[in-house]
Amino acid sequence: MVPKRWAKRAVTRNAIKRQIYAVSRDYSFPVAAHVVRLRSGFDRAQFVSAESDALKRAVRAELQNLFAKAAA
Repeated sequence: MVPKRWAKRAVTRNAIKRQIYAVSRDYSFPVAAHVVRLRSGFDRAQFVSAESDALKRAVRAELQNLFAKAAA
């Protein structure tokens, strides 16, 4: 879930969701419904473009850390 209050633009929310799907393929979780919820915002001043490499790297690093903890 990527709420509007943390990522105002739809293009940013969709980019984050694509990163969630891509990183989740690298981990083998049991077949079930899993919820990944964004709990803090990505500053638009720091990440100007939704397709910027900086945003992708930040999201991917956070997701890999989260999924590694969940897999352990």
